[in-house]
Amino acid sequence: MPSPSHHTLATSPTPTERLYQIVEQGLCIGCGLCESVAGRETVSMMKVPSGYQHPVVIGQLEHSTVDTIYDVCPGTRVDGMPDGHVTEGTSIDPVWGPWRRIALGWAGDPAVRYEGSTGGVLTALGQYLLASDRVDFILHVRASTVEPLFGEPTLSFTEADVMAAAGSRYGPTAPLLNVHDVLDRGRPFAFIGKPCDIGALRNWARHDTRVDELVRYWLTPVCGGWGTPTFAASFLERMGVGPDELTGFRYRGRGCPGPTRAETAEGSVEAHYLDYWGDDASQWSLPWRCKICPDGIGESADIAASDAWPGGSPTREGSVDDPGTNAIIARTAIGQELMEAAERDGALVIEREIGPAEMSEYQPHQVRKKLAVSPRLQGIADEGRVVPRYNGLRLDELAAGQAVEVNTAQRDGTRERIRNGKATEATPEPFGSS
Repeated sequence: MPSPSHHTLATSPTPTERLYQIVEQGLCIGCGLCESVAGRETVSMMKVPSGYQHPVVIGQLEHSTVDTIYDVCPGTRVDGMPDGHVTEGTSIDPVWGPWRRIALGWAGDPAVRYEGSTGGVLTALGQYLLASDRVDFILHVRASTVEPLFGEPTLSFTEADVMAAAGSRYGPTAPLLNVHDVLDRGRPFAFIGKPCDIGALRNWARHDTRVDELVRYWLTPVCGGWGTPTFAASFLERMGVGPDELTGFRYRGRGCPGPTRAETAEGSVEAHYLDYWGDDASQWSLPWRCKICPDGIGESADIAASDAWPGGSPTREGSVDDPGTNAIIARTAIGQELMEAAERDGALVIEREIGPAEMSEYQPHQVRKKLAVSPRLQGIADEGRVVPRYNGLRLDELAAGQAVEVNTAQRDGTRERIRNGKATEATPEPFGSS
């Protein structure tokens, strides 16, 4: 496997080499925005031999296009809440960012609560936005119709459409690869995506004024990362399911967290959610980009919804009959109004108010990662790699409150990972090519 920096050793990198540096240095999350920027006749999101979905250059790519990609790619740039959205009455927590209201709650419809990944809050809000005519459709993701472990972008125009797409997708998913087509409709919509997808579309708003005009609501799950393809393949092997046998895959839902379910032509097999991820965060196998994520909490969304398990993980005993409860963060005035309207009209049930300190009890891994990002970026810089730009997320201030030896360990650990190839991927090429 070539070193990601090999392009710069002799001559200036070509546009294709510059784009591929994002992938090779483990920064690509596979959101698909680069395909929208460059045009699908130039850059195509494809499954590559590693199992990821990455951009493959198939046409004539220009430096100016790559400049734009570097400006909007969530692997190279993540900003906090855009100017103007942090209004009077908004608090800023050093870790949890802007918030106006934080509460525990769930979907008002028991069927939505059961089907959703936690308490069904994002599904319920998507349905409510359509039922109340606040938007014409929802851009979000559903289980892939081609790759069972993957997700794929979808537009939901009815409450039934939203329900059909309920459930987390912990595999490669490119919600923004057709975003130009979505914007070309000229109709108001809501976007539900991972925090990095939200950040990517917020970035694109600087280049396309239609984004801020048409995206009326921004909703996100608080995200701990997604599993690497090898991690998922290992799980299927343990379940006795061959990759060619798989016809469907449900990561969680139908309870909280609900079973992980692999479907084949011969039937289905189920395992506990913890059999997939492991019993604690140290067992998670995440892409490198997730390990340096500055914003798994969705700081630029109107509403972020998270799991609410004390200690950050369910237990095998306590999760069997758990109907699901979300922690809901309304970050903007728009998000707060939506949350309160949905509560008033019965789409949401709010149990009680909480605050950032309780969020940290439910999501301790988010706290640890946020504190570690700044020294990890220093380690990336030490190794001469592309250093992502993270703005408005208070990362340096958080690191300054840490002991020097803690930051040093994070910096040195990052350098070791890079040197050992644990933060490196192969140059992307279509799956099955030689």
